Amino acid sequence: MNRLLISLFLLSAGLPLAAQKVTAVKTTVDVGRTGYEQPVTAVFDMVNKGGKKIRIKAVNPDCQCTVVDYPKGELPSRFQIRMTYDARQLGYFNKQAAVVCSDQQQPFYLTMTGRVLPELQDLSAKYPVDMGPLLLDRTDLEYDDINKGDIRVQRLHLYNNGQKACTPYLMHMPDYLTAVMTPERLSPGMEGTMTVTLNSKRLRDYGLTQCAVYLAANPGDIVSTDREVTVSAVMLPAFTGMTGSQRQYAPRMELSTDHLDIDLNGKAKKQKKVIKITNRGRTELQISSLQLFTTGLIVALDKRNLQPGETAKLKVTLLRDDLKKVRTRPRILMITNDPDHPKVTITINK
Repeated sequence: MNRLLISLFLLSAGLPLAAQKVTAVKTTVDVGRTGYEQPVTAVFDMVNKGGKKIRIKAVNPDCQCTVVDYPKGELPSRFQIRMTYDARQLGYFNKQAAVVCSDQQQPFYLTMTGRVLPELQDLSAKYPVDMGPLLLDRTDLEYDDINKGDIRVQRLHLYNNGQKACTPYLMHMPDYLTAVMTPERLSPGMEGTMTVTLNSKRLRDYGLTQCAVYLAANPGDIVSTDREVTVSAVMLPAFTGMTGSQRQYAPRMELSTDHLDIDLNGKAKKQKKVIKITNRGRTELQISSLQLFTTGLIVALDKRNLQPGETAKLKVTLLRDDLKKVRTRPRILMITNDPDHPKVTITINK
């Protein structure tokens, strides 16, 4: 009898607890440091697993110093809630907001933390990229013009803008990259360097190899697109052993232009361009690779092998709306057997 009562009690205790359908990826966001009377905003990434009929009935911050912005209609599967603190008190702060959804009687809570300083050093020039508690000098690492066997190094410079010490590291690293953080642990207000080393022996092909890695402030952080660091490497065939006479009879690539312009504010969503490629050498020109550094481009090459004096057409379609979104420089890459131009880059000016 006692066992039956205990089982019924445990079962009934779990009945009222319906699964929460609207959740935050992180319920606490540390916005780091800000200056006195310099409002600061925490952005909470939200997930709705309950369908489009759910709405937010109310969001109640714990004081008038905090303003909350949230979707007023039916919720999509992913959305954001933004909390802005007016920063009119010095020192550390911890602000909460209670979120009440139409499918739940009980609220759940979002918390923003940070610190207000009397005078805030402007770090935007040195560290223009904001990744939560960490500030970075850039979000792209490029290893250009490498040959098989080269070991190359790029560095990310970091600043801990948060309230707590952190241990930065890179997630989703491919086997051709290694990273070392110096110092390993960053206290608040401390700078550090992430040294990222590329081993070209582990690259498979000539031309462009790209990947995305993700910066974490501490072990256990989840992968998020707003913490993405892009990595690109261009490996070239080596022509160091060629003699002068061999170069004399080598192919030679000539372009009608090495750049294209696009008007991002124009009415046309697509702009089409043509680049002429001519072989001015004495032997066959081979274009072994044609690749793109970013989205927003469509390319078509009518021929990849050109006899001396022969011309090919590279047709390029520029997609205005897609190019507006890319963070790195849009470029077209070609790898050739021209010893003077093994890598040919066409830049897109926007």
